[in-house]
Amino acid sequence: MDAVRAARHGDPFAILGAHAVDGGLVVRAFAPDAQTLQARFEDGRSLALADRGGGFFEGMLAHAAPPLRYELAAANAGGAWSYLDPYAFGPVLGPMDDYLLVEGSHRALYQKLGAHVERIDGVGGVHFAVWAPNASRVSVVGDFNRWDGRLHQMRKRVDSGLWEIFAPGVAAGAAYKYEIVSRDGRLLPLKSDPVGFSGEMRPSTASIVADIRDFPWTDADFMERRRESAPWREPMSVLEVHLGSWRRGEGGRFLTYDELAGELIPYAKDLGFTHLELMPISEHPLDASWGYQPIGLFAPTSRFGDPAGFARFVDRAHAAGLYVILDWVPAHFPTDAHGLAQFDGGPLYEHADPRRGFHPDWNTAIYDFGRREVSCFLIANALFWLDCYHVDGLRVDAVASMLYLDYSRGPGEWLPNEDGGNDNRDAVAFIRRFNELVYETHPGVVTVAEESTSWPGVSAPTSDGGLGFGFKWNMGFMHDTLDYMELDPVYRKWSHDRITFGLVYAFSENFVLPLSHDEVTHGKGSLLAKMSGDDWRKFATLRAYYGLMWGHPGKKLLFMGQEFAQRREWREDGELDWPLLDAEAHRGVQTLVRDLNRVLAETPALYRRDREPEGFSWIVGDDAAQSVFAFLRHSDDGDPPVVVVGNFTPEPRHGYRLGLPFAGRWREAVNTDAGCYWGSGVGNFGAVEATAEPAHGQPASALLTLPPLSTLFLIPDP
Repeated sequence: MDAVRAARHGDPFAILGAHAVDGGLVVRAFAPDAQTLQARFEDGRSLALADRGGGFFEGMLAHAAPPLRYELAAANAGGAWSYLDPYAFGPVLGPMDDYLLVEGSHRALYQKLGAHVERIDGVGGVHFAVWAPNASRVSVVGDFNRWDGRLHQMRKRVDSGLWEIFAPGVAAGAAYKYEIVSRDGRLLPLKSDPVGFSGEMRPSTASIVADIRDFPWTDADFMERRRESAPWREPMSVLEVHLGSWRRGEGGRFLTYDELAGELIPYAKDLGFTHLELMPISEHPLDASWGYQPIGLFAPTSRFGDPAGFARFVDRAHAAGLYVILDWVPAHFPTDAHGLAQFDGGPLYEHADPRRGFHPDWNTAIYDFGRREVSCFLIANALFWLDCYHVDGLRVDAVASMLYLDYSRGPGEWLPNEDGGNDNRDAVAFIRRFNELVYETHPGVVTVAEESTSWPGVSAPTSDGGLGFGFKWNMGFMHDTLDYMELDPVYRKWSHDRITFGLVYAFSENFVLPLSHDEVTHGKGSLLAKMSGDDWRKFATLRAYYGLMWGHPGKKLLFMGQEFAQRREWREDGELDWPLLDAEAHRGVQTLVRDLNRVLAETPALYRRDREPEGFSWIVGDDAAQSVFAFLRHSDDGDPPVVVVGNFTPEPRHGYRLGLPFAGRWREAVNTDAGCYWGSGVGNFGAVEATAEPAHGQPASALLTLPPLSTLFLIPDP
């Protein structure tokens, strides 16, 4: 009784509740606020429980045996109340749950752990379950028990370290946390639910009971098309978005998921983007982390509404034909006291050795990828977003930090493998398993790696020794081309290889060409600000750069605001500078992006063979003196080729003879210097006529005018 009163009993279910004894049924309950307590049984009998002191009550009903459902009726000087005893309910989890968790193969872990609204034996309530194998006691506390850890002490499943309890009468919307006592008896800070489906708005940190089942999805046709799709052979133009700063409401408030669905989705659709990539929307305590330090991995952030609101956002995106990719962060997690760090009194989710378990750059903990339960938790989280929210892809953040044991560490600061190697073999095995399960269970989705090194086979199948991602961000393209665009045109001839070198390795991976948020913040300036020269040259260079990028092999990604040439660098604490669209120059860039996306979608040669060297060939790659580039993009289904020509000097090139694969009329499908884009209007009057005069190794050629600081797309007329 003393152990129950102090919430230190190792197995409260062995004491509390109804138990068979010689001669009948004994009922024990802990009700610290009651002066009297009575058990009222479903067969009509009642039993006054004796007060054993300190809130402990006990009584025996003769000639009775479990199971016999009962209600507890309590009273004190302030009044009377009744409730169902949580210790009258048996376990919900079974031996298979224990086995699959320990084995690391419980794909649907989120269906068992967390807070689930249930009806058990006709009684409504919430089943809580959490993994804390090193705890000596776990209680669920919340509004429903006045945050008193003595009242809902949980049942430990010793084979797995899972703790569970069914709390009758608790409903969706209740705030809760876990009160944990460590193995050595320390009462830990209250912990949010690692598998909680919703959370309080920061700075509050409690989890919220949410019933996320039975959402009325309307995207069956979209999901069927996705299952039959081959993403690497389809156009992909991604708008990367930070939901909290894309646009704000009155007074600077966050827009809701529904408001974002009503504004962002039609905006992206109108501009021709095929995908939205959302920076992390898992619950996180710090706005300035942009979501990359999540604590509630299973909870869409409450900044924008409830879980059903996020589901409606995805459903409406699918109705508009847009795919939704989420940034996913399995590389590390913050050490906030209410989170995963030291969850049950010591290292659990994180690696025990700080040389592998702590990230010095971000002051965060690193997951123990070699622990099966942790790997299972992370993979189940990935599948959760695909299963429960119909998300179409996951971009995995900071993959390089996972792959290398010495990432951002000096000598003596990292723990090598037994053979001295610096590859994190546990992380590699985790990544491969993650990709295998995602593609096995959800055909048509994509996984994308933000991987900044030359690790081989990032997007190669695991059966070929690769990591198994669908795509990899091409960080080399981004860095080299931005360096080139920042140069004064007079110096570009000396850095011609900044453009050409990328084609040496362009087909070694399935690449996405990213102009992401990382390039327009932390003092780096916006893309427009990076371009050299005065305002006219900056805009012209940016438009030419976009033309080059859309013509280049690889899928496209552009961070929000850059589609209309935002001038200042991005900040998360406000909205984009939408008034800039009142200016013709900014509208011109936006119009160009819309046209580039349209031409991309209409032109198979620009996307069908992005990952195949046969889909690309140089026409002019060596005209460094004039900073001119020209290449062909080829399809494989009889579709016409596309010629992409760039002039990256402010001097127009009149009478530039360019080799072409055949004679005839070639229309100017894109001219980034067109007047409608705020360009100078120099061009070829919409088309050129190629004759059978060989040039540049091609059997035909045409005399072109190359506008200043421009990119042209030429497509043969039928």
